Amino acid sequence: MPFPRTPEERDRPWVMRTYAGHSSPAESNALYRRNLAKGQTGLSVAFDLPTQTGYDPDDELAVGEVGKVGVPVTHIGDMRALFDSIPLDEMNTSMTINATAMWLLALYQAVAEEHGHDVAELAGTTQNDIIKEYLSRGTYVFPPGPSMRLTTDMVAYTVSAMPRWNPVNICSYHLQEAGATPVQEIAYAMSTAIAVLDSVRDSGQVPPDRFGEVVARISFFVNAGMRFVEEMCKLRAFTQLWDELTLQRYGVRDSRHRRFRYGVQVNSLGLTEAQPENNVQRIVLEMLAVTLSRDARARAVQLPAWNEALGLPRPWDQQWSLRLQQVLAYETDLLEYEDLFTGSVVVERKVADLVEGAREEMARVAELGGAVAAVESGYMKGRLVASLAERRRRIESGEDVVVGVNRFEGTEPNPLLADLDTAIQTVDPAVEAAACASVQRWRAARDPEPVRRALDALRAAAGSDVNLVPATLDCARAGVTTGEWAGVLREVFGEYRAPTGVAAASAGTADATLTGVRERVRATGAELGGRLRFLVGKPGLDGHSNGAEQIAVRARDAGFEVVYQGIRLTPAQIVSAAVEEDVHVVGLSVLSGSHLQVVPAVLAGLREAGLDDVPVVVGGIVPDSDARRLREQGVARVFTPKDFGLTEIMSQVVDVVRAANGLDAGGSGG
Repeated sequence: MPFPRTPEERDRPWVMRTYAGHSSPAESNALYRRNLAKGQTGLSVAFDLPTQTGYDPDDELAVGEVGKVGVPVTHIGDMRALFDSIPLDEMNTSMTINATAMWLLALYQAVAEEHGHDVAELAGTTQNDIIKEYLSRGTYVFPPGPSMRLTTDMVAYTVSAMPRWNPVNICSYHLQEAGATPVQEIAYAMSTAIAVLDSVRDSGQVPPDRFGEVVARISFFVNAGMRFVEEMCKLRAFTQLWDELTLQRYGVRDSRHRRFRYGVQVNSLGLTEAQPENNVQRIVLEMLAVTLSRDARARAVQLPAWNEALGLPRPWDQQWSLRLQQVLAYETDLLEYEDLFTGSVVVERKVADLVEGAREEMARVAELGGAVAAVESGYMKGRLVASLAERRRRIESGEDVVVGVNRFEGTEPNPLLADLDTAIQTVDPAVEAAACASVQRWRAARDPEPVRRALDALRAAAGSDVNLVPATLDCARAGVTTGEWAGVLREVFGEYRAPTGVAAASAGTADATLTGVRERVRATGAELGGRLRFLVGKPGLDGHSNGAEQIAVRARDAGFEVVYQGIRLTPAQIVSAAVEEDVHVVGLSVLSGSHLQVVPAVLAGLREAGLDDVPVVVGGIVPDSDARRLREQGVARVFTPKDFGLTEIMSQVVDVVRAANGLDAGGSGG
């Protein structure tokens, strides 16, 4: 297996990764080793949702989620298996983990110690940007204050113990996925960085003369969309603002410490289920935006796969994305020149506009009390939901063209999709049962006394102001599980439900189509004796709420009374809400692949509650074969990314309600 890398490969201008992990630590380890053998130069670990949100595989909330969107890591034994025969001292490992970042870094360090590695030489990144979790991905656990403490303690620890590790990856990527404009993406990322740096400074854990080292280890993870010039200029604006901020606010004099260091995954929001082969050129164009400009070039690039809008990519799909990077880096002359855009009047003007807009938005956040306060008030979330609603409106109206979706829709048969059931990777349902059995064996086999002592020490540390990393490391070494570590902190810190942002957003001025649907909603409600009530539910641990929020916004604009309680609900909680609110229709949003587990559970719960007559619709990334199974079990409609017209979806929801109540198909009120 050809690693370690040659000196020439180590000197390439960015780390090449694919974001990967699924099923089990052993399966993921085999995938990583294959990718490294193909020329990948770093690892980017995707963890499953139970791991990200602090639950063991056998927890009620983990049902249907184990191994789906990443690898389950429940204890140090799993981490050993994940990195078996991979030289961690030669890797640059990125871990997409936030609320439980301290725990996963402790497991990583403990395994590296077992391998005999010098911890101070470990290189990599923990994403650990908790602010954007409240705004987009939804894998937060604790309230913002305690969450910021965990981040602060990690930063302070790594500066001394792991100086090559990036303890925080300020992640604007998901802000764009949640609807952020370039100005909002810059402003909210910078506001988050200010919150982190201020917290570390004010904690007193790092001497003032070493604060430049803290700044030097803050990295960013950004998004690059299809508007090539704007996205490239965005990165130049980021670079300018970061240099200005770290010099003026924090007095960092060493220009090396002020360098804007970022990795990128290009935009997944723009990937289409319709004509998915078009996604390949989209990915290449987006990659160019973060590599062409030498003065603002990414330090690490990972690319999505062409078929991510369909489901979980296969190893071959990930290989294709890796080869896109390698062709650019090794076959072209793109990297041989100084910055190609220096002196461009167009670029300089666009960068200046973005910088000015970002400063104004940063000032608004500061007036609210900073990023944490802007999360708690719902300000930033509301702005993002509104921005995404406006983007959807432009696509639906045709103002923004998406090839194959709202224009040029005719297509030849796609040989890549000739067999839809093999066009994506599926996770064997037995994976979850195996993970549950494995963690139960682990608990039964370990010595309980060290576990008890470690958890008691963690509880005591959490109730004080000491750095939590040492107690977390002791838990890792003692064999504590992910759910046990997070459970103790839940006891001390409590849990949190972030504002949804839906109340502040609107689809804008109603066009004729929306006006027509409003009349159908009004008329149908009148026939049934009241306003139509639409429950939008997010079952399971999937925190990607953008779709659910946009459905909630459009449903409200269409005249429905909307019940939306946010993310991470059990099927029982959704059924309870349906009963209490006496709803006419239930909509379930699932993007994590757990639809075949959580949707039937909701259907069964509704039947048990005597709500057989309440129809259920489902939206998410659902393969055709799974959609057929859901409809056979009683789901009235299944909507996927190809159903981009939200107003048309609202019209179909009215059809579903009328059919369920024995009304004719009209409902125009005429």
